[in-house]
Amino acid sequence: MRSEMGQGSLTGLAQLVAEELDCDWSRVTTEFPTPGENLARNRVWGESNTTGSRAIRESHEYVRKAGATARMMLIQAAANAWNVPASECSATNGVITHQSSGRSVSYGKVADAAAKLTPPSDVVLKSTKDWKIAGKPLKRLDTPEKIVGETKYGIDIRLPGMLYAAISACPVFGGTLKIYDEAKARGMPGVKHVVRVGDDAVAVVADSWWRAKTALEAVPVVWDEGTNAKVSSATIADFLKEGLDSDQAIVGNQVGDVQTALAGAAKVVEALYAFPYRIHATMEPMNATALFMSDRCEVWAPTQNAEDSLKAAAQAAGLPLEKCDLHKTFVGGGFGRRGAPTDYVRQAVTVAKAMPGTPIKLLWSREEDTTHDSYHPISQCRMRAALDADNKLIGLHVRIAGQSILATVNPARMQNGKDPLAFQSLNPGGAEGAFGYNVPNLLIDHAMRNPHVPAGFWRGVNSNQNAFYIECFIDEVAHAVGDDPLAFRLKYLKPKYAAVLKAAAEKAGYGTPAPQGIYRGIAQVMANGSYVAACAEVSVDKGQVKVHRVVGATNCGHAVNPEQIARQVEGSIVYGLSSLLYGECTVHDGRIEQTNFDTWEVMRLDAMPKVETVVMPDGEFWGGVGEPTISVAAPAVLNAIFAATGKRIRTVPIKDIDLSAA
Repeated sequence: MRSEMGQGSLTGLAQLVAEELDCDWSRVTTEFPTPGENLARNRVWGESNTTGSRAIRESHEYVRKAGATARMMLIQAAANAWNVPASECSATNGVITHQSSGRSVSYGKVADAAAKLTPPSDVVLKSTKDWKIAGKPLKRLDTPEKIVGETKYGIDIRLPGMLYAAISACPVFGGTLKIYDEAKARGMPGVKHVVRVGDDAVAVVADSWWRAKTALEAVPVVWDEGTNAKVSSATIADFLKEGLDSDQAIVGNQVGDVQTALAGAAKVVEALYAFPYRIHATMEPMNATALFMSDRCEVWAPTQNAEDSLKAAAQAAGLPLEKCDLHKTFVGGGFGRRGAPTDYVRQAVTVAKAMPGTPIKLLWSREEDTTHDSYHPISQCRMRAALDADNKLIGLHVRIAGQSILATVNPARMQNGKDPLAFQSLNPGGAEGAFGYNVPNLLIDHAMRNPHVPAGFWRGVNSNQNAFYIECFIDEVAHAVGDDPLAFRLKYLKPKYAAVLKAAAEKAGYGTPAPQGIYRGIAQVMANGSYVAACAEVSVDKGQVKVHRVVGATNCGHAVNPEQIARQVEGSIVYGLSSLLYGECTVHDGRIEQTNFDTWEVMRLDAMPKVETVVMPDGEFWGGVGEPTISVAAPAVLNAIFAATGKRIRTVPIKDIDLSAA
């Protein structure tokens, strides 16, 4: 049920099933069940949410048990046919063998009989040391079709009689559609319908998407932009800054008495950091194809959460879940945007409902996609470190003033006014994202401030800014006391955090002289259940930064496909550095100013550094892979820039910052 959007989960999950099934890997193929099928079968395939790097770490047990259960049932079916004990039979590469007689039979020949058996109640899974398929760097199953262009993404769906829809929503979030004149579009070539979508958007349906888009641009529209049209990046910054000084904040992590520690400190180091809005910029824009009939609704969509998308489709159709289904396609980039919200699915069904019996493909323009995203939350952070006379870190106060994702997309998950996701990588404990430093007096709190621009899940989520804040500030503290950044961290880091940091530093040659003009920076974090670290090598020439090399170390507990882990580390570095160098959305007159890739830059191939990976699973837990390393890319590079220039950068991106050496 998990989605495949380039992260390789489809192959990894198949490896786990095939390992326990003892089948022939060369004959393994995959397909997506629909959420409707899953619900009808009591969710036998588990949940479909593919966010938070959880596809393998939260599916591994039941998919392995499924493979082992199937293997045992197949063996039992063969044993029954031979009238021998199942304990005398074994399976390898999809063939069952009776050891004493030498008889053998393929899985396929006993599959029907096996399906009639009662599944065993006790299933023993293999030890990882016995893995032959899982744990190996196998080639991805989805690569061949992608190379020849056969892979079907949502944007590729074609149905008989299908029409196309383009949509435009109010450019100011919270605004509404006041008046529109569809007459000008009605007579244009290929136009079939003009549809009001909710209270804030209008769509045009035509026999091609370009004709729909062209007609939509000709429709005179008057928006009621409301008071949010007065909001700008400057007013949002002031709003957040007020939260830094507020006496009202939600505590996420507290140890000892940080105020007393600060008051009695021999030295206090203080800094203010800020993090901007960011878009997802998926290469495949938002789209969904819907077919509505009076008693049935079907949707084809690239989604990260098929069950939530099915629910959204049913609500928009006004039909019960069992009368609807969603066909999941490959996803041309998700990064959290295709998890929540499910706005594009609702819109597609709403338009299709206006034309029953006709399949409608809704496709957002790049401009619509850029200006109507659910953005990485904006925030500011003030940090104060207390040091004693021996330069030991005795206290740390981290005050974050910023936006809540859950308040936007899922208020039901709020906990008495607290957004637990705001403390990703800063938590006091737990398996998801715990704070790595032992500090005797600690206070990490969050003053929630929600501007009108909607926040959403963005690859790496809140670990991105939290790692940026902590790891750059810890670097500041180390330099303030004249200590080496690695040595200083190792005095306070817990063992697993220290291990990945030391591994990255050792691989990069930290502690040995770097090439002339090259400077190093480090960072570590626990995110999405894994421990990661990075060591970056950069140079700064005439104010221009060049990232030459990044070494990323990952302890994700279990490595289902080490090569795929390395690729995800490399992809994470791309994502993290692209945002560090260029990524920022600004607000003017209540709307996002960036509209396409001409105003939202991404990293080009010539700027990409060499990436080396250290995959070091300890076998003690199951962690995520697709997101964690993003969080350490930026702080490692920023700390290296400080080493090169003596300038501390506390806001990102760095494209407009003067990096001339001090």
